Amino acid sequence: MKNRLRALLAQQGEEIRQEVERVENLFTDKGMKILTGLALPEREAKLVGAVVRTYDHLEERINKTNALVKQLYEQMPSAQLIQTVPEFGVFLAVLVAVEVEDIGRFKEVSQFHAYAGVIPSTYSSGERTFAGKIIKEGNRSLRWAAVEAVWPAMRADFSIRCFYDRLKKRKGANSAKVATARRLLTIIYRMLKENRPYIPYKR
Repeated sequence: MKNRLRALLAQQGEEIRQEVERVENLFTDKGMKILTGLALPEREAKLVGAVVRTYDHLEERINKTNALVKQLYEQMPSAQLIQTVPEFGVFLAVLVAVEVEDIGRFKEVSQFHAYAGVIPSTYSSGERTFAGKIIKEGNRSLRWAAVEAVWPAMRADFSIRCFYDRLKKRKGANSAKVATARRLLTIIYRMLKENRPYIPYKR
């Protein structure tokens, strides 16, 4: 909606564009007030009004969702543990905790990996077995959260960075990223099983 609004305003005359450019942040109460006061042609004014109403609706939904996530975080000890993993914010911690539900239902970490869909597919040729891309099955939300956390976790934790760099040299960037996501899930699995926070690596 922000991009659509900027595109609509960029198509207006020079006077309108200059007035908009003087606003430091269009998406504040002050910015919206200036926006509604622009002397736009009738058609453009209707389009801008429709975009602004949609933007306001989405902002309201986002605020409600953020409040719900915060509430869930405060009620879920598992989310509070997960949040101690490097760069796992409240949102990712709650998402993982909700998708895992009860870590006790996974007897082995390999079952947890399969549930998240971060294990490679395999195929055989003759007497040899090869590993391919990760399986399509699994919990997409949990897989997304683990992969999303890889880069910030690498920046925050030296041991995770070393793990990624070592695999990248051997197997390439994509395989290393998936393997690092799998390692993060292994860490979370052990933390939840042992009911303890993350223990950072000390150099």
